[in-house]
Amino acid sequence: MGLLGRLRDRWRAGRSPGLDVDDPALVVVATAFDDTEAASAALARAERWRADEPAVLRHHLVLPQEAVERARELLAQDDWRLDEFDEAHDPVAGNDIPGAEVAPRSDADHEPGPGPRPETTRETTGGNIRENTGDSAPGTARLVAVRVQKLDALHCAQERSRMASLAQRLGGDALGWDALQLPR
Repeated sequence: MGLLGRLRDRWRAGRSPGLDVDDPALVVVATAFDDTEAASAALARAERWRADEPAVLRHHLVLPQEAVERARELLAQDDWRLDEFDEAHDPVAGNDIPGAEVAPRSDADHEPGPGPRPETTRETTGGNIRENTGDSAPGTARLVAVRVQKLDALHCAQERSRMASLAQRLGGDALGWDALQLPR
């Protein structure tokens, strides 16, 4: 292995310290499904997020079925894993996950309630109005791109932009992101 390979491995090791994206004990600590909200604001309102610990960052995407493998290839280059979204066994929904301590939140918490689906939004693009309910249409797949990393506002915003760009290029949509950590 050459110098570049060793440097890449060292850099990647620093980004993925000892957390497993499949750990059933993970709980959602931050969410952002509003395109107008800055990552820094989402993290600032996330009372359960611990900045000094690694997190699983998940970007929720809807892509045409025929674009899924291409997205998987592109994301794998930067250690992202692209999975089908399984709402029935997802910590956001708090269903069937031991330790998924997602409790219904009040409006006073300023965080969306449990469930990854954003509210219906309307977006005007080139004179067309598009309604986003978070549901996937026929011929599309609801996916999550997941990776373990240290979570901060700058890197989260960069990855959000990257996911939105990728989804748009492939004819899909980036719905938002959430972050998971192990409970204290």
